[in-house]
Amino acid sequence: MGDNATILTRIRRSDFLRSLPFWGIPTVLLGLFVYGGIFWNFVLSLTDFSGFTLPTYEIANFDFEMYTELLSDPTFWTATRNTVVLLVVFTVVTLFVGLLLAILLDQKIRFRGVFRTIYLLPFSLSFVVTGVLWLWMFNFNTGVINSIVRGVGLGFLAQHWLSNPNLQLASVIVALVWQYSGYAMVIYLANLQRIPTEHYEAAKIDGASWFSTYREVIVPQLSSAAVSIAVVVMVFALKAFSWLYVVFGDNPGPAADILATMMYREAFVANQWAYGAAIGTLLFVVSIAIVGPYLYWQYRRGEL
Repeated sequence: MGDNATILTRIRRSDFLRSLPFWGIPTVLLGLFVYGGIFWNFVLSLTDFSGFTLPTYEIANFDFEMYTELLSDPTFWTATRNTVVLLVVFTVVTLFVGLLLAILLDQKIRFRGVFRTIYLLPFSLSFVVTGVLWLWMFNFNTGVINSIVRGVGLGFLAQHWLSNPNLQLASVIVALVWQYSGYAMVIYLANLQRIPTEHYEAAKIDGASWFSTYREVIVPQLSSAAVSIAVVVMVFALKAFSWLYVVFGDNPGPAADILATMMYREAFVANQWAYGAAIGTLLFVVSIAIVGPYLYWQYRRGEL
């Protein structure tokens, strides 16, 4: 009896049991409403649920018909192509613009804090706000972009930015780069300020120019920051649905349609819930394919 009482006392006083109320409830809620929802979405994609009757969750009736239909759907491949282009171009341009801004702010200039705040401000805005803002800026008649173009005597360059299929996706990328380049700048700048001044001085003694110093010495030391920024930016690109919905509605057209807008249209407009769930599952797989290797890389570096 004495040994049992001692064991029970140790269990009651263990850090695990004492911390259980603090992490146990959040873990249950997270598992139920996040991972449970993801699992339910996958199960739903194996049915033929169309929103009018309750789905039948019988294993014998589960199949991958919705995924087969996706592979033969031209709209899916168009949306996939646009999603890949958005991910790649948006990420690369954001990395470049953010790096350029960070290098400029890393110089000893006046009002550096003010400029840093101005560049970072768009990142604090929601996709809905920036969508409305750029909807006005891209307006053919009264938009800022076309007004400036006409004001400098280049009226022939004024375009229907959001209705021209050749310019729609590029317009989306420009707006998203404007919103997220400030985030990339802050991460780059924080890493630039951690680089010892001896590196700059050694490059200067060796006769390296300003451009060569950054290209050969400084920028290579920002590779880990670039990877971190790229992962975050790509995840946000997959979440660009809000921006596109504000600007184009539920059907941007073939030129700007991405998987997120297609998923919404199929599920909530066409009531093809199982079909939309299949697209959502693929989006989740893409997200894991982006985040998973990064988390493993962080784990191997001992930073996770």
